[in-house]
Amino acid sequence: MIYDILEKKKNGLELTSDEIKYVVDNYTNNSIPDYQMSALLMAICINGMTDNEIFSLTKHMTDSGNKMDLSMFEKTVDKHSTGGVGDKTTLIVGPIVACLGCKVAKMSGRALGYTGGTVDKLESIDGFKVKLSQEDFISQINNINIALISQTENIAPADKKIYALRDVTATVESIPLIASSIMSKKIASGAKNLVIDVKVGSGAFMKNKESATLLADKMVKIGNNSGINTVAVLTNMDIPLGNNIGNALEVQEALKVLNNEGPNDLKEVCIVLAAIMNAITNSISYNESVKQVMHVLETGQAYNKFLELVKLQGGNIESIYKEPLYKYEVMADNEGYIASMNAESIGKVSGSLGAGRMTKEDEIDYTAGIVLRRKTGDYVNKGDVLATLYSSKINNFEEISKKFSESIGFSSEKPDYKLILGVVGKI
Repeated sequence: MIYDILEKKKNGLELTSDEIKYVVDNYTNNSIPDYQMSALLMAICINGMTDNEIFSLTKHMTDSGNKMDLSMFEKTVDKHSTGGVGDKTTLIVGPIVACLGCKVAKMSGRALGYTGGTVDKLESIDGFKVKLSQEDFISQINNINIALISQTENIAPADKKIYALRDVTATVESIPLIASSIMSKKIASGAKNLVIDVKVGSGAFMKNKESATLLADKMVKIGNNSGINTVAVLTNMDIPLGNNIGNALEVQEALKVLNNEGPNDLKEVCIVLAAIMNAITNSISYNESVKQVMHVLETGQAYNKFLELVKLQGGNIESIYKEPLYKYEVMADNEGYIASMNAESIGKVSGSLGAGRMTKEDEIDYTAGIVLRRKTGDYVNKGDVLATLYSSKINNFEEISKKFSESIGFSSEKPDYKLILGVVGKI
């Protein structure tokens, strides 16, 4: 049967739900070998999938493992980001909407490559438990409206196996496969409302608005088709989000925003995401939701909610202020406006300092990272400090500093850019 399915997809024909179920089930239980699954993935990359095929693939990957039962809660909401540099929004929007009566049952991933992982940021807090029993997970959500944990092994195992194969067969870049991969995990996670932050630009998987919009549209359709109220927000990742890149550094910056301080770009994106999450979960207008979000920021409620979350999960928040062993200031060699920042390159610099991992076995230096002192739109003179590099592993910064400098572009004119590039779905 697998040969017939391969032949069919090679010729650009639509697979039935039963055929897709056959592939997912039999690849997951090792009855279909990697070479045949690789051929199918390549055919999908080349010929695409119809919406019905994407819905079926998502459903059968979701059904391949356990599903989180959150039916005891009325107002559940989840948030997913497609990954970016300096993206610590989960640490901020989760506590905000938890203050507004939303139930945030959040399972997050680790970093691999140059994009940060929420679980690694949480583990930069000494003692923070990223694994909870299901009973404790549900109990904590019931008590304080939020729990942040690592993704369990038995959520969408078919997706995990298929993704590992995509990663080594040049079949990652397929919008149907990306959409079904993300959404199978989100559907299995059990929330009834979902906001997806689709990053666009140099530091994102989607490099342009057109492809990001197409991906957002597919995920919103999958979510709504599965009974999940889904909205996607397109946000700019041509520039790192906020000023701090690196695990403990990003937690520090998240605390500032939760205290209604911190950099304006990070605050703006978080306010939009949190307001949409609150609006769709509590069925209120976006404008009213923004007012509620600002209130919990201005009164310190969101800050206190994060501290409550950390304490309940065993963390010591003071531990994020450990001093790294080494630091280095990158000076500007040029004069003018910063016109561009290659976020991907900057993310890789952070990783080479020890803040990320290139393989799953790499150990992270939680103190490592970058604090940006100037960003796109700022005017700099020669000799001004562009960024401070931190590490407890690396003490020779010359080559790394050079790579950072190469990621910055200058202009005589001040550039114009937007942070929020579009919204897909109904608010």
